[in-house]
Amino acid sequence: MPEPDTIDTCVLPNMPALPNDPEHLARDIRRYLEYHLGRFLGCDRFYLYESLAYTVRDRIMSDWRNTWCMYKRPGVRRAHYLSLEYLIGRSLSNHLLNLELRAPVEQSLKDFAIALEEINDTEPDAGLGNGGLGRLAACFLDSCATLRLPVTGYGLRYEYGMFHQHIENGYQIEDPDHWLRDGHPWEVERPEYTQVVHFGGRTEHFTDQHGRPHARWVDTEDVLAVPYDVPVSGYRNTIVNTLRLWSASATAAFNLREFNAGDYADSVASKNQAENITMVLYPNDANENGKELRLRQQYFLTSASLQDVFRQWGDQPLDAFADHNVFQLNDTHPSIAVAEMMRILLDDPDKRLDWKQAWDLTCRCMAYTNHTLLPEALERWPVRLFEQLVPRLLEIIYEINARFLAVVRQRWPGDSERVKRMSLIEEGNEPQVRMAWLAIIGSFSVNGVAALHSDLLKQGLFRDFYELWPEKFNNKTNGVTPRRWLALANPDLADLITEKTGDGWQADLERLSAMAPLADNGDREFLTAWQTIRRRNKVRLAELVFEQTGVEFNPSALFDVQVKRIHEYKRQLLNVLHVIHLYDRIRRGDTAHWVNRCVLIGGKAAPGYQRAKEIIKLINNVGAVVNNDPAVGDRLKLVFLPNYGVSKMMKICPAADLSEQISTAGKEASGTGNMKFMLNGAITIGTYDGANIEILEAVGEENFFLFGLKADEVSALRSEYDPQQYIDADHDLAQVISLLQSDHFSGIECGLFRGILDAIRSPHDPWMTLADFRSYVDAQRRVEQAWRDQEHWTRMSVRNCAASGGFSSDRTIREYNEDIWHLTELM
Repeated sequence: MPEPDTIDTCVLPNMPALPNDPEHLARDIRRYLEYHLGRFLGCDRFYLYESLAYTVRDRIMSDWRNTWCMYKRPGVRRAHYLSLEYLIGRSLSNHLLNLELRAPVEQSLKDFAIALEEINDTEPDAGLGNGGLGRLAACFLDSCATLRLPVTGYGLRYEYGMFHQHIENGYQIEDPDHWLRDGHPWEVERPEYTQVVHFGGRTEHFTDQHGRPHARWVDTEDVLAVPYDVPVSGYRNTIVNTLRLWSASATAAFNLREFNAGDYADSVASKNQAENITMVLYPNDANENGKELRLRQQYFLTSASLQDVFRQWGDQPLDAFADHNVFQLNDTHPSIAVAEMMRILLDDPDKRLDWKQAWDLTCRCMAYTNHTLLPEALERWPVRLFEQLVPRLLEIIYEINARFLAVVRQRWPGDSERVKRMSLIEEGNEPQVRMAWLAIIGSFSVNGVAALHSDLLKQGLFRDFYELWPEKFNNKTNGVTPRRWLALANPDLADLITEKTGDGWQADLERLSAMAPLADNGDREFLTAWQTIRRRNKVRLAELVFEQTGVEFNPSALFDVQVKRIHEYKRQLLNVLHVIHLYDRIRRGDTAHWVNRCVLIGGKAAPGYQRAKEIIKLINNVGAVVNNDPAVGDRLKLVFLPNYGVSKMMKICPAADLSEQISTAGKEASGTGNMKFMLNGAITIGTYDGANIEILEAVGEENFFLFGLKADEVSALRSEYDPQQYIDADHDLAQVISLLQSDHFSGIECGLFRGILDAIRSPHDPWMTLADFRSYVDAQRRVEQAWRDQEHWTRMSVRNCAASGGFSSDRTIREYNEDIWHLTELM
């Protein structure tokens, strides 16, 4: 078991490791297959995957247990990462890399006449996240383990992932993603550490024998939080940290009295309601039931996690708790942790601190990361929903707000507008609790995730709070783990880099800078090898595209890729408008010096986001016309790759030539896809937004295709924005709009894209898509010019990879640790 029950357990000698030679591995795989799973050779290969997973997990156990013993040593300060998402992808290949087991495992599998790649492809992607936020959390946990930092991840064990996306007649169709259907061999259930989470009920106030006021939360509906631990292995260092995932369970299986009376549905109603909390990742919150379930999920995560940390703290003095524990809130979702920690410190009979002591302790423990510049993405919950689900916490939030606003009034006497803006409660017909405000007020650190993002937070969304507490605010530019996103995703390129720069870059990405001279000194052999590897990766992606869509990509063409969540601010629409423009050029015969291009777009639209779904339909309709027009041929292809996720990205990013990072300036907090593509040698076409800015600075303007308005220009233009002026002044844009308006891509569905057209032609379009069209088209012309000189393009590709050292999540985590967490490496 990874977590020793007591500190005393850790005085035992280290748990010995199991042998890793091919013979022992093959023996254990066969033993699990036959004795544990009851299968034999020739069975479905999924059972071979499970047998191999259990065999590898056994090799992890000794390091996992020994790491927990290091956690328990006196004086160890620990961080607890709270996140509603962890997009960890597949685990087997990652552990084989980190534990240096790939070669012996490949050798052992010869006894079973199956290749490791076949087994790897059998593992489902863990359905624990849906986008960049969750993938970032997974990268961070990987880096924490590699850097030997005592960090535990806390999340929810969703039975179903966001959804499995498939396309019917161009439309997104959502199917359940039951990723846990066949079990999860990497997890260890820990029922002995189950926590009880309260909902509903009411609050009783009383005074103790010393006349001090206290509160009790009574008549609650309780739900059990059962922990499942997943190992997070460090790279070649024997450290194995833990991702602890909570699964919701009823306090009783069913009501026997109601069952015996024949009321079968009601007898299991409470069980079903409890287990619904962790049934599905991020429910659609477009309706009231979805909002309620999402708030339940957020409180369930934070309450169970905080209780677990206090359980591990035991009866040690509370005044030392903040010296040994820090909580990192990954975006606004777990911000209710501020109020929950206050509840525990105020109400727990074994604690019962006074308000000042509890608040001081809470503020010394909490740190908040913000991931968005969109005001609508900052979660707010109706007061009545709080009152219904967590009434005791609402009381605490009211008290926090009253005390905080007293500070604001003292600092800015008579400034009632500022008080209104900074209040935790947004007044109106439906009063709301501002969760981001709660996180800021209760944390000692508030960080953005890219330099521009952090500046815009201080100048815009959080300006009032920055003026009050400038010392709280800092920046931590995101990063990605080079282990998964280069060593695993692009092994041939990784081998070439190792050959040229030496081993060790996997845990010290700055070493990639040693490749820069190879791009500049005419090393033809190296450049040829680079091109050969990239072509192999493109062939592999082309096979995937054909398998999934039936469209043939020519590996000699420019692979132009945009994969990310479908959202208007990410401007997949701008990309499609450019494809229509290229199509129009072909139809007009404007093909001199043409560059063949294959455009790939992928991503999921939130189930309740109708405009995003319309954009997916437009992409597919335009693709259907372009791909089937004999006049176009191989000059241009457009596909929407369905069900984009981590495993698909591992095939996409090594093959992309052009990385589309084209958000409206000032809207993308950071982005991490831009970093993955850069790391693998793709060249970015992007706006001056998020981490694009830092990528541009790292690689230089000559190796980056910059276009579009900057954030301050977007802001200045907003009051006088007139899209029709851009249409009237630009023949190419007018042609594109005309094709859309004439239903050229709508088939028999007349007026299908009228909503999209109205949105981009509206002077109130917040994404200003048409304002950037001409600049974007011109930048794409520069792309074509660069692509025609393949040696020049390859040098640009190498320079991008060589300059990516600063975008490792290891660097990001070092900065979190140096500036916020102050942890000591485990030794």
